[in-house]
Amino acid sequence: MNALWVVVSASFVLLLSVASIPLLNNNGNYLTYLLNWRSSSFLSEVADLLVTNGTIYTSDEALPFADSMAIRNGRILRVGNYSSIKELARTWTKELNLDGKIVVPGFIDSHLHFIPGGLEMARVELRGVNTKDLFVDKIRKAVANVKQGSWLLGGGWNNDIWGGDLPMASWIDSITPHNPVWLTRMDGHMGLANTVALTLAGISCNNENPNGGAIVRNNDGEPTGLLIDSAMKLVLSHIPEATVYERREALTRASNHALKRGVTTVVDFGRYFPGASPDHSWEDFSDVYKWADLSGNMTTRVCLFFPMETWSRLVDLMSKSGHVLSQWIYLGGVKAFADGSLGSNSALFHEPYADDPNNNGLQVVDLDSLYNMTLSSDKFGLQVSIHAIGDRANDLILDMYASLPSGKQIRDRRYRIEHAQHLAPGTVARFGEQSVIASVQPDHLLDDADSATKKLGSERAERGSYLFKSLLTNNAQLAFGSDWPVADINPLKSIRTSMKRIPPRWEKAWIPSECLCLEDALKAYTISAAHACFLDKYVGSLSPGKYADFVVLSTNSWEDFATEVNADVEATYVGGSKAYSIKPEDKNE
Repeated sequence: MNALWVVVSASFVLLLSVASIPLLNNNGNYLTYLLNWRSSSFLSEVADLLVTNGTIYTSDEALPFADSMAIRNGRILRVGNYSSIKELARTWTKELNLDGKIVVPGFIDSHLHFIPGGLEMARVELRGVNTKDLFVDKIRKAVANVKQGSWLLGGGWNNDIWGGDLPMASWIDSITPHNPVWLTRMDGHMGLANTVALTLAGISCNNENPNGGAIVRNNDGEPTGLLIDSAMKLVLSHIPEATVYERREALTRASNHALKRGVTTVVDFGRYFPGASPDHSWEDFSDVYKWADLSGNMTTRVCLFFPMETWSRLVDLMSKSGHVLSQWIYLGGVKAFADGSLGSNSALFHEPYADDPNNNGLQVVDLDSLYNMTLSSDKFGLQVSIHAIGDRANDLILDMYASLPSGKQIRDRRYRIEHAQHLAPGTVARFGEQSVIASVQPDHLLDDADSATKKLGSERAERGSYLFKSLLTNNAQLAFGSDWPVADINPLKSIRTSMKRIPPRWEKAWIPSECLCLEDALKAYTISAAHACFLDKYVGSLSPGKYADFVVLSTNSWEDFATEVNADVEATYVGGSKAYSIKPEDKNE
């Protein structure tokens, strides 16, 4: 085949030379142009890398499965069977023999907080702590290594797994007399301050609850140390900012962690939580992301969302740069909050909490203000994403989206609701009808199954919680993510969760009618996730022209994988280059 190609090419060049003699007399550059064009066309059809002998799931409906693919300059050149791919190889082409292993597109985490997650990796880790004594012991050991007067920071605690009792400053005051302490709950909507931190922040029984937040108090009206949603700002404003160096190191830690789990693209909502400064996301953009991009230190692709109150700043930036800053950084849109979280009893519901009959949750934003910011953001072409967990919060946001003027021209807006955890009867159908994307986090249901039953009652919880299958059946689009550091980055675990829905210590599925099949779950982490942030032209499927971001799994049985999701990430490739390998000696190949 190669010999025949050489003969045909030589004949073509000879005929072209003869036919071009008259033209050459008039313009000697014409022949040079044609020959250069032919050479360029030839080279563009030559692969740098062939990936062969595997089961390649593409997430592309035009060709769902293949056994080989060709890659050139970081992009996919061709996908298909080996006989159609091998002709693109030359002597310098490398080959990755999969030995029958499964390959999937690089996972896209549709909702996380990348730099906060990286920062938390270097702080006190309270995830999984299941007793009060262990909680206190973790703080005792950590404070022993902190200089007097310095802040001790940490997070990830979940009171539900030690029985439900909320922690109090009194638990840790005796072991932290010289250090202010701030420990965030796993959901980021509640935090515990010790008495030293409360004193620094000027919090006492005389403080009123701020709008959109609450200071938790005991029966005597004294603060217990717990602050909810916007009340966290009272303490957060006194915590020294992480340095530029610390945040850059956090990006490196976060990226390495993501790649280890097969995540090649993340949708980053930044250091933006109720009570946090909206400037943090912009500081990280300029100090960390732009620096990493210019210095060649980006290893994962990021789609950045910014606080909605800064929408005009994003409009100004995008008027100069557009959405795509580089192959690594994409400017996504803006985010706002409608309510809090279930674990903090601050998610907004139509009915009161079963365990707190006088509380329906918190509406953490003024609706008129939210509408005006959303209207302005949408007018200038920004994608809008709003956090809503409780059923009433979801209805409020869907109502607002429906009320926005569509304008004279139909535009692809792709409005998003982040979390969409608890939905009232009839609300599921609205996501599909209004083309609103449900950006959901499957692993949250592992933590919420018990607490939702307690806080909402069994019937109400099972009627409206984590309705993944119902959303798909009603033509909604799902985008899966982790909400890291609330839950860990682990797409394979999340896919398994969405298929099995079996919480810890449970023997059967929670709401089994909402279990997904493997293909639906994979799409929610790949092509649907890419569509949810306007990146489907670049990533999300293994299709010609897209970036060659893919994951090699440890299994070679699609049947076993589809049934049990019993696989690990063996290697992660970004732009056709190996970015992670479970085998240390392979990492730099």
